[in-house]
Amino acid sequence: MKKNMGGLDRTVRFVVAAIIAVLYFTGTVSGIFAYVLLALGVIFVLTSFISFCPLYTLFGINSCRKKNS
Repeated sequence: MKKNMGGLDRTVRFVVAAIIAVLYFTGTVSGIFAYVLLALGVIFVLTSFISFCPLYTLFGINSCRKKNS
């Protein structure tokens, strides 16, 4: 897999996942909505760690810095 996520994008996803986790574990969100948000948070953390987003590939988005050749 070729990386397609830049540092800022990865950081934003990780922060959003942390906010979702706090909302879930404090009981602010509950029910099906909580589980959907929790799944989204897990996906955000996983894609942040591997620097690859499959949806970015589908839409042709790349937030990585280009290397000068």
